[in-house]
Amino acid sequence: MSVKVGVLAIQGDVREHKRMLEALGVEAVEVRLPQHLEDLSGLIVPGGESTTIGMLAREYGLEEAIRARMHAGSLALWGTCAGAIWLAKHIPQFPDQPRLGCLDITVQRNGYGRQVDSFEADLSVEGLDRPFPAFFIRAPRILEVGQGVEVLASFEGSPVLVRSGRVWASTFHPELSDDLRIHQRFVEACGAVNA
Repeated sequence: MSVKVGVLAIQGDVREHKRMLEALGVEAVEVRLPQHLEDLSGLIVPGGESTTIGMLAREYGLEEAIRARMHAGSLALWGTCAGAIWLAKHIPQFPDQPRLGCLDITVQRNGYGRQVDSFEADLSVEGLDRPFPAFFIRAPRILEVGQGVEVLASFEGSPVLVRSGRVWASTFHPELSDDLRIHQRFVEACGAVNA
């Protein structure tokens, strides 16, 4: 599959996501400036600190450039952990936090507790034949999903992997496991952008 997928490289688990993409034979590009989005079929926004991601993406012109590519229908997008917060339309605790706000979900930052409360769980994911090992580190909690948002996996009654069209969000860190299956599915969605 000849797709190029970017990883937003202003903060967070950039190296780990690149490792997963490269293991799938996908060209992975570090994205720091708007011109780095050229020729990409998809973009992963990694975990990190959501306020910092939002402020830097805005300062570097990436927020506007990503929004334009999405409106043109030429970019799939996946936010993991803090990346999911950046994609969310609603963050009740921090309504003024800079964000892309392209996914109709309501999130609570650190919804499962602080760093010391981090945990691992085996998730049943729609379309996967066996459980997926998920790492939750200062993870946000998805409180509500809007119309048209599909829940692909839940944990203790809360959605943890969702999709709306070409936009994906996970509250866990799939890049910290050795399991490539969710990255593979996202790459397949990126391929559909080019079709």
